[in-house]
Amino acid sequence: MTQRNARSTIREVAREAGVSVTTVSHALSGKGIVAEATRARVIDTARRLRYRPNAVASGLRSNRLGILALVLRPLDTLESFLPEGVDYFLRFAGAASLSALEHGYGLMLLSDPTLPDAPSVSLAADGFIITEPVENDPVIDLLQSEGIPLLTVGKDLGRADYAAWIEPSTAKITKQVLDHLEENGARRVAIAIGTDRNSWNITTEASYRDWCSARGQEPIIVTQMETSGTLGGRAIGEELLSMTDRPDAVYCLTGRHAAGLMARLAEAGVASPADILIVAGSDSEQTRNSVPPISAIDLEPEVLARAAVAALVEQLGGVPKNDGGAGTDGRFIVRGSSSR
Repeated sequence: MTQRNARSTIREVAREAGVSVTTVSHALSGKGIVAEATRARVIDTARRLRYRPNAVASGLRSNRLGILALVLRPLDTLESFLPEGVDYFLRFAGAASLSALEHGYGLMLLSDPTLPDAPSVSLAADGFIITEPVENDPVIDLLQSEGIPLLTVGKDLGRADYAAWIEPSTAKITKQVLDHLEENGARRVAIAIGTDRNSWNITTEASYRDWCSARGQEPIIVTQMETSGTLGGRAIGEELLSMTDRPDAVYCLTGRHAAGLMARLAEAGVASPADILIVAGSDSEQTRNSVPPISAIDLEPEVLARAAVAALVEQLGGVPKNDGGAGTDGRFIVRGSSSR
C-alpha cells in the first residue's frame, strides 16, 4: 500500500520562496499584483513542495456553502480534544452548533487547518470562528490570505488593527476575583497562569500587575503549561511551598491547576480556606468536586458562542463588525475555598 505524502502548507511555501503568505495566495490564484519573476518563483516552489491549494475551498469561495467552521485553539495544545473535567469547550461547541442552525448554517469543528495533515475540506466554509488565538496566530494568517471571513473569541494581541473579535471582560473579571480575595482577608495574592500566549493569560497578568501596583504588593506569578492539568497544579503547589513568604491567596486561571494546587497544599498541611484562599479562572468538574469546592468563574461559553455566531453571520451579510467587544462578564461562583 502506498503511503500518502504529507501536504505542504501555504506558510511553508511562503517561507521557502521568501515571500508573504498573501503573495503566495495571489501568485497561485492569479489575483492581485505580483511581479512575474516572483510569481514564477512561487509556482516553482509550490510545485517542488507539492503544495496544492484547497480545491474545494477555492472553487466554492464565491458561493454560499451554508457552513461555518469552528477552531478551538486551546485544544490544539492540550493532550486531548476531550480534556478530563473541562466542559467549557463542549458547552461552547454545542451552543455554537445550535446557534448556527438558527441562522441557517451548519457548523464544522476543525483542528488547526495550517497543519500538513489538515483535511482537504478544511477551508470549505463561509466563515470561521477561532477561540483564544495566540499572538500572531498562523490560522488567522491563512484565513486572511485566502480571503475567508473570520471572527475570534479573544483578541490576537499581536495584531493592533485586527477588530473582528469578542471576548470575556478579562480585566474586569480579574479585578473582581482579586478584590474578593482581599475582602476575605488576603494580603499577599499570587496568580498561576498558563503558558499559551493568548489574550486570557496576557490580559490577566497585566490586570493583576496593575492591581498589585495600586496596593504596593510585589507580584507573585507562577506559570504552568495548560496541558499539565492537575499535575501542573501540584507543581504550582510545590513552588508556593518553597517560598519563604508564602502567599495567602492564589488565583489559578485553569480549574485543573486549581484542583491540583489545593490537593498538594492539603498534603503539606496548608488548608483552604483557613490558611490559603483559592479561586479558579474557569469552572470545571475538578473545581466543583474538590473538598472544599473551589470558587470559580463560569465564563458562560454559551453566551460567548451565540455572540460569536451572530457577529460572524452579520459579517457574512455584508455588515462587518468593526469594533472588538466583550461577550460576557462571566459569572463568579463563590464556594468554600475562598470564603472565611
